[in-house]
Amino acid sequence: MKTYKVLEETGRLDKYIVNKDNELSRALIQKLIQEKKILVNGKEAKSSYKINPGDIITVEDIEYKEDIYLKPQKMELDIIYEDNDIIIVNKPKGMVVHPGNGNPDGTLANAILERCKGSLSGIGGIIRPGIVHRIDKDTSGLVIIAKNDNAHIKISKQIQERKVSKTYLALVRGEIKENEATINMPIGRSIKDRKKMAVTKNGKEAITHFKVLKKYKGFTFLEVKIETGRTHQIRVHLSQIGYPIVGDEVYSNGKNPFNVKGQMLHATKLEFIHPTTNKNVTYVAPLPDYFKNILEQLER
Repeated sequence: MKTYKVLEETGRLDKYIVNKDNELSRALIQKLIQEKKILVNGKEAKSSYKINPGDIITVEDIEYKEDIYLKPQKMELDIIYEDNDIIIVNKPKGMVVHPGNGNPDGTLANAILERCKGSLSGIGGIIRPGIVHRIDKDTSGLVIIAKNDNAHIKISKQIQERKVSKTYLALVRGEIKENEATINMPIGRSIKDRKKMAVTKNGKEAITHFKVLKKYKGFTFLEVKIETGRTHQIRVHLSQIGYPIVGDEVYSNGKNPFNVKGQMLHATKLEFIHPTTNKNVTYVAPLPDYFKNILEQLER
């Protein structure tokens, strides 16, 4: 995270940062402001905000640079569905969705670019072609890729209007007493660790529903549905109520008897309206083998 304290300068926020950081173009800066990755005195601000002496400007979590070249890379993908408008991919655990800090290649975006030979929506920018939404590196499961701008716009709108149903499967530490419940706690950037998310009073609305599928000794297998799509939402919410996801190295200590690295969280089902046919569609991805093997161990 970069921090600037305004001394005597005045003028627009975006122009000020352009002059301070020659690695970022004005267009990219404006995009970061829209994504709320650039704050003034800890609060959101518009590109046209008139800076004042004493303002503290922070630029955080910049996951991409415009000069990064996205290389097509041939990788094996588990394609659940594909047509002229969308691709539904079952992303494996350990794969990053698009390039960012520390992950310049080997991502889902690299693989999709190779598969589609450039025939993808350009709305996400040069390193996120076709990427409508994302899931964490160590979360496996379904991701929607848009092959054209029309599909991207329509699906993004459904996500914003909470019309895309997302269902996950998770194994958590602890035995949950309730059979089902709803967690409604706002999520924002952690004050103690800016790389983490946390339940905070000033965070954004975050709603998670869960249902117990099976209880084991010391663990619970859950079906989880989210109304909102906050960063790390399921992981933060389940950890907050005392049932962290097995293997989660960020929101729990990561220790588990199965030696699993990374959270046991799988995006198993997506339901939405197809951008061209306007019909309701449902796609399902089965649990990864390692996940099924651990459930079998618990059964025994």
